[in-house]
This record gives sequence, C-alpha cells and structure tokens, in this order.
Amino acid sequence: MQYEATSPEDYISQVPEERKEALKKLQKTIRENLPKGFKEGMQYKMIGYYVPLSTYPDGYHCAKDEPLPFMSFASQKNSVNLYHSGIYAKPELHDWFVNEYPKHSNRKLDMGKSCIRFKKIEEIPYDLIAELCTKMTVDEWIGIYESAIKK
Repeated sequence: MQYEATSPEDYISQVPEERKEALKKLQKTIRENLPKGFKEGMQYKMIGYYVPLSTYPDGYHCAKDEPLPFMSFASQKNSVNLYHSGIYAKPELHDWFVNEYPKHSNRKLDMGKSCIRFKKIEEIPYDLIAELCTKMTVDEWIGIYESAIKK
C-alpha cells in the first residue's frame, strides 16, 4: 500500500487504525537508537532514514539530488516491512540478524535481501530492531556504499 504522505507523521496518520501504535513504536525505536547523522523523512513513499546531502553531497547514485537511503519502513497490505540496506550490504550484519532473530521471536523469519516482513504486528521484535539500529554509523554506511558502487 502506498500513501501520499508529506511527512512521517502524515504517513502514520493515514495507515489503518490497528497499525498506528505499532508504527509509532517502530519510529520511536529507530529514532532513539539510530546513530547521530542519519535524518528521518519521506523517501520512496515510506518513512525513511538517510544520510543527508549536507553530509554526503554526492547523493544516491541513482538520483544525485536524493539523499543516500539507509533504512525505512512501510505499512504494506499484509505486513509491516522494515528495509535495512546494511543487512543487504554487510554479510556479517545479515548473519548476526538471522542468528539473533530466533531469540526474539517464535515466528519464522520472513526476509528478503534487505526487507524484513512482520505479518503479526503484535510480534514485532522492537528490542532486536533497536540493537540493529546501533550496528552501523553514517561513516561506515558511506564507506560500504562507496566501495560497492565503485566496483
């Protein structure tokens, strides 16, 4: 589901009522745990966390005027999805998350390359997401990103 929101608060106001509190809690978890330097806003019609152009003026290689995306979340038709570029770009982080997930949830991990899907919003592992948020700084993300696009 895509929302025509102009801000994270506007986005959350448009989701179904039964998801609002979960999204607010997810937003709060990310805000409180993401290292300094990432900014929150709307990217790709989702609530996104990115490296601002003031920090990384080169921008995203696909759209130079777009800040470098890092993490986002969205309310989809059948799930709440968390997208984390670091999980895709850094194998050690991916492996850590996959190994840690069963300690926080009885559900099978439903994950794509950078997408983690939560079909039961009452079972979102906020403590695990909080820890995931702390695992990569802005400088580390820029370094990983630059090494990948220069290949």
